Amino acid sequence: MWQTFLTPIDLYCERTGPEFWAEPVNALTNLAFIAAGLWGVREVRRRGTGTFAEVLAWWVVAIGIGSALFHTFANHGTVWADVLPIAGFTLAYTLFNLRRFLGMKWGKAIVVFVAFYAVAGLITFAVPDWLRQASNGTTGYLPPFLALAFFGAWVAASGNRAGWYNLAGSAIFVVSVICRMIDPLVCGSFPLGTHFLWHILNAVMLGVLLAATARFGKAGFKGIGE
Repeated sequence: MWQTFLTPIDLYCERTGPEFWAEPVNALTNLAFIAAGLWGVREVRRRGTGTFAEVLAWWVVAIGIGSALFHTFANHGTVWADVLPIAGFTLAYTLFNLRRFLGMKWGKAIVVFVAFYAVAGLITFAVPDWLRQASNGTTGYLPPFLALAFFGAWVAASGNRAGWYNLAGSAIFVVSVICRMIDPLVCGSFPLGTHFLWHILNAVMLGVLLAATARFGKAGFKGIGE
């Protein structure tokens, strides 16, 4: 079992072998997540947005740490350090949208949450194998994109300006996804690859979401007029 966990993974153009420092740029660009998260912590505390918001900001720091572990110790064990913080943040931020930006009670929020991810999961499951392979596995990030676009539109329609931040985040996410998709295609002409841009753009996107969290996420605040 442990041998399986420690089996090296080579997924990205920059990686030249199983060594610790075989993806230096991909590893170092995770500092962008940590910077975005720490900035978010400062903003949340400065604006007094509360514990839920601060947890989201620290979660972004965890995303950076987990991704850095994967891009240094690239194996079947550390891949979970990369994937789980991203999945956790996606789910928690969706609940934040429902509770703080849309002002739903917990019961209604949970129903909407479960229904949305059931549909998003079915859509993702229905993606054909050829598209999964052609996209370098990026179709697995379809639920986070759908959440940003769907709830961003809903929150914006409710009159809360946080929705526009979500929609801006979804637009940035599209560009970052393209960078992740084309990474294996550019190796011949650009050995560094483009995965590092996925990190930088996603850090910017998460910074935008944390800005919405800090500015409009205080309990009872309607997000209008700022």
